[in-house]
Amino acid sequence: MKKLLSVLIALVAIQTAYAQQAGRFRYQMDLGFAAPKNGGIGALVHVEPQVLLLDNLALGLRMGATGMVKDVTYFEIPDDYDGELAANLSVSGTANYYFKLNKGNLAPYVGAGFGYYALGNVEVQGDHFEDAENLQANFAWAPMVRLGVELNKFRLGAEYNFVPSSNLQNVSGEVIGRATNEYFAFTLGFFVGGGRWGRL
Repeated sequence: MKKLLSVLIALVAIQTAYAQQAGRFRYQMDLGFAAPKNGGIGALVHVEPQVLLLDNLALGLRMGATGMVKDVTYFEIPDDYDGELAANLSVSGTANYYFKLNKGNLAPYVGAGFGYYALGNVEVQGDHFEDAENLQANFAWAPMVRLGVELNKFRLGAEYNFVPSSNLQNVSGEVIGRATNEYFAFTLGFFVGGGRWGRL
């Protein structure tokens, strides 16, 4: 009888370890590359605590930072250049739906979010950036959509942030135009907690 009970407990433990479960928490972190709508390159980092509302539906709060360079032209590396630097901080509520495939450890997902972005865009010229003063952030609400796949505890994803345009400033803080803030991102990440995709 004791052996049978031990076997049952072991089976339950294995099931818990290999399946996402409603009501559990998970925390994920993503690193990635950002591509501004009108050209350029950037990098991002996101952390996102989530709660599993259902076994395949997670609600979360994504907190992130993104930095980008746009339309940069070098005349003499590294001191003589001009271009646009952009950065944003964001907090977004998210929802992710996972499509569990059979009994494997692969789970494609689609998701969306809506959040608040703090934005900064400045036009720079060469080594004059150290003279920057009176720069002001802009703030905006914006949606985001994403899709990807999870394999065990790892994630591969793509997302698009529909961030509205904001002021473009020079290094003295004067508004000299409008900056486009929409961007695509490719992310790699992992999560902990919540169980993992596997035997169900």
